[in-house]
Amino acid sequence: MRLNKIIAAIGLSLLLYNVQAQETANISDPRLQIRLPAVNGDSISLASLKGKVVLLDFWASWCMPCRAANKHLAKLYAKYKPKGFEIFSVSVDEEKSAWKKAITKDRITWLQVNDAAGNMGKTILDWNVSVLPTTFLINKKGDVVAIDLEGKALDEAVARLLQE
Repeated sequence: MRLNKIIAAIGLSLLLYNVQAQETANISDPRLQIRLPAVNGDSISLASLKGKVVLLDFWASWCMPCRAANKHLAKLYAKYKPKGFEIFSVSVDEEKSAWKKAITKDRITWLQVNDAAGNMGKTILDWNVSVLPTTFLINKKGDVVAIDLEGKALDEAVARLLQE
């Protein structure tokens, strides 16, 4: 079982960074599909956001760096949401009540879904996430263009992508 997880992680790494074939990870790729339940129970698909600039954010309520990052993300979202920016946060909380409580406490207004399988869930393995928080910046075409940008660098990248 562990070998399968290692192979899956290597597969995404090759998909995201395949320089030889110049392949770019895209949210339309079936290998990277995310379709998970939101707070209200309805499923939301990452691919449904193609056409917008998206920050894919992996986090958990128990992750203090994630909770601190939510404050910056809230400002970023308020600034760029009217221009076509969206945040798609994937919580890996196994306890949905903790996830919902964190959403309320952090005043999160952007899209939230939950992979209750936690750190070893399919979504986190498919995206090769090894630490939280981890973010992927995605352009309007659905291509992953940056990983783990923060602060001013993230703000500038979002502004630039929205102008494209």
